[in-house]
Amino acid sequence: MRNPGCCTLLLLLVAMDLNQYCAGSHWLQTFNIAFLEPGMINSRFIHIGYVDSIQYQGFDSKEPMAILKPRAAWMEQELPKYWNVETTKILLLSQIERRILYFMIEKYEHRMNDYHTLQEVYGCNVATDGRFLHGHFRLTYYGYDYLTLNEDLSSWTAEGKGAEYMKNRWENMSEAERWKTYLRGECVQRLLRYLDLGKETLLRSDAPRTHVTHHVRPEGNVTLRCWALGFYPADITLTWKRDGNNLTQDMELPDTRPAGDGTFQKWAAVVVPSGEELRYTCHVHHEGLPEPLTLKWEPPQTIPIIAILIGLVLGTLVVGTVVIFLVWKK
Repeated sequence: MRNPGCCTLLLLLVAMDLNQYCAGSHWLQTFNIAFLEPGMINSRFIHIGYVDSIQYQGFDSKEPMAILKPRAAWMEQELPKYWNVETTKILLLSQIERRILYFMIEKYEHRMNDYHTLQEVYGCNVATDGRFLHGHFRLTYYGYDYLTLNEDLSSWTAEGKGAEYMKNRWENMSEAERWKTYLRGECVQRLLRYLDLGKETLLRSDAPRTHVTHHVRPEGNVTLRCWALGFYPADITLTWKRDGNNLTQDMELPDTRPAGDGTFQKWAAVVVPSGEELRYTCHVHHEGLPEPLTLKWEPPQTIPIIAILIGLVLGTLVVGTVVIFLVWKK
């Protein structure tokens, strides 16, 4: 039996998978999820649309008014006709997804009164000048089958007996050609349309807030971590150098991640010998910066102990002098 929170987990994983495309480009992604839980008569269907890291529209069959709704303020510029037409398409799509989900359950002879999830992910990636760069499609029966449209957009890779069956069927129906036409055509047109509607949000440049942290490791050496926070768009370069020489091979550099507020965050770390921290510099490149930044760890400013002692002595002398003067005057 699967975890009851599996559908929530899938949505979180979806949100984390939003920065896989080329730097300095834009992308449109659609996530369709059909799932069954114990006690459900009909499967639930959720549709989520993203431009870059921004959700722009959504649909949930569980809602009392199961219609496609805007999830970004700039999408409210679309006329009612758009929402009516797109809702009709989503309702039809939900029936198709439901049939595929039930087919997979039957193919594996799984119990209906269990947790079952079907996830469909597809989208297109365009350069800043609007040129098509990439497209993708993936159908997943959670934990069992994966059907992926290959990079050439003309052939399929299948894992699992259910996916193999779908692959053979879709090859006979020229389904790859249909997806290729959509991804290179309508998908790009939609993306450019949404970029125009939301240009004040999607085409802005927010410079990163940066700093370097210092952590002493148990072995005695030091981890220097260069942080970039609150930047947009996601394209950013963080590089560590030692005496001006790149340390690309020695860096720990995780993926850029959404910060949850429409911006992104990233860090790059290096392990350095204690006492040599000032030989290392972090270099940050982002389109929101007027020029690249160069940072280094700044040791905390400490007052030497001898200066403290001198201060105490002088303070004592001053107080003593004042007391003597007052006594003398009296």
